[in-house]
Amino acid sequence: MSHVGSRALTASHAHSTESESVHVRSLPSARARELALGLGVSVTMGELLERRGHRDIELTRRFLNPRLSELTAPHAMADRSLAAERLATAIRAGERIAVFGDYDCDGMTSAAIMSEIIEALGGTVETFIASRFEGGYGVSSEAVEKILASGAELLVTCDCGSSDHSSLARFRDAGVDCVVIDHHLVPEEALPALAFLNPHRPECGFPYKGMASCGLALSIGAALRGALGRELDLRRWLDLVAIGTIADVAPLDGDNRALVRAGLRVLGEARRPGIRALFELAKLDGHTPITAEDVAFRIAPRLNAPGRLGSAEIAVRLLMAKTYEEASALAAEIEQRSSERKLIQERMIEEALAEIESEGWAERPAIVIGREGWNHGIVGIVAGRLADRFKRPIVAIGFSNGHGRASVRGPAGSRLFDVLSAAKHILIRFGGHQAAAGAEVQILRLAELRACLEAACAAQLPQPAPSEAEAGLTVSWLATGDDPSRVLSELYLLEPCGAGNESASLAVEAKVLSARQVNGGHLKLELELEGGTRLGAFGIAMGEHAAALAGKITVLGKLRPDRYRGGTAIELKLEKILRFGP
Repeated sequence: MSHVGSRALTASHAHSTESESVHVRSLPSARARELALGLGVSVTMGELLERRGHRDIELTRRFLNPRLSELTAPHAMADRSLAAERLATAIRAGERIAVFGDYDCDGMTSAAIMSEIIEALGGTVETFIASRFEGGYGVSSEAVEKILASGAELLVTCDCGSSDHSSLARFRDAGVDCVVIDHHLVPEEALPALAFLNPHRPECGFPYKGMASCGLALSIGAALRGALGRELDLRRWLDLVAIGTIADVAPLDGDNRALVRAGLRVLGEARRPGIRALFELAKLDGHTPITAEDVAFRIAPRLNAPGRLGSAEIAVRLLMAKTYEEASALAAEIEQRSSERKLIQERMIEEALAEIESEGWAERPAIVIGREGWNHGIVGIVAGRLADRFKRPIVAIGFSNGHGRASVRGPAGSRLFDVLSAAKHILIRFGGHQAAAGAEVQILRLAELRACLEAACAAQLPQPAPSEAEAGLTVSWLATGDDPSRVLSELYLLEPCGAGNESASLAVEAKVLSARQVNGGHLKLELELEGGTRLGAFGIAMGEHAAALAGKITVLGKLRPDRYRGGTAIELKLEKILRFGP
């Protein structure tokens, strides 16, 4: 491929750095071809796997086909048997069991899994969900009052509890046993709970530390089934494990890879009425495999929307709905709240960007920003968007009458829990993990907090790795003669894609048959590959470049189903135009 034309275009929504020249395309290596032949996949897939460090054919085959039978044995998980035995005793005795979950997807799915398993095994259970607006994160004093008033004799917390020492002590004093299921970082102080399941406990011998709370809840369900000596197929809850794990940005390796891969298959079957209703709203037709991206951008935001504006309980009711009629009505209400959330978040992001520019904070080691009246249910989205843009830790705070609730996000490699620990003398409370955290603070201490966190981040500000195109490296190519439809079907073998296993981008060299700007300022291309195969391409906010595109072109993007055309049609979702010319 010759360097025809020296210009390079970059999508406004993509990386902010202009792409550098890409090395001349080389033929796939002998090892890539061996992988392709040994695994029965395309040369494109063989090259992609090789570039990701896969060399051994059998090990790669296991990676592409993870099995639930290969999950880590759970017996070394601290307090797992103790928790199962206490739950079994409660079910046999007909005790009232309370399940309390956090208000995010991991907490809601964990609570739904635990509640449904207890019910399926004959237990009496009532499900409670935390509220950002009534008590905030974790087992708040308001939550304690509600649970005690229910008459519960046993409490199971899901995705919270590791830092709720005072609340759990109140349950202990009231004679209510507590089982804590959580994966957040563990304070040094001993927790006043009967059983504490968290892989991050120093004394926990379970070797896989990346599991989200929903995966832990399923493991407890398996232990409970065994303690009761009952038969129960737990695979029907794998759809909820997939949602919670992906939404919580847990690493998609090891046990999580096997759980989520199986969960995506169950999710795609949409047996759960609430999932079927969500699919209709998200325009997921079930004809193509469900991916982690579908969960992250179409399912999870809808489930999170009610909890960002008010009570999250409606989302849990949707997940646990018994009939489609019930689920459809709940989903319609959730969709309305999701639309409201989008409007509020865009206004908050605009206000944040204006203040960052006016104050000159863009180059600070950390950006701490907050306003009276900001919805503290949406500050997490704001923090995430700003972290993506500025590539540094972001603390976004919504204040109400001077009391602020903050969400903390940062680029890969940030140690956000450690950052907040450095400011614990300023904060009212804080919790979370290194990839995402939250805190509470008074507005009078905002300036003090900003100075402290900037100092804490200065020494650990990670330098984001440049993309392949930005670094001028040879990217993975769609190999000459490979059918894009076949390659897309093989790319699903990489799923679940996300944290620790990014989705694959491919460079494509083609002839432009047509280029036009469509409604919304987007770019629509019709491309012809070598050999005559045609491929559509779509670039968000790239329409202004349509007039300049003609002749041979090299683009970078992701193959995906063309949901607009439907059926078996596929397209390339453009990320960058790497090279074009006459």
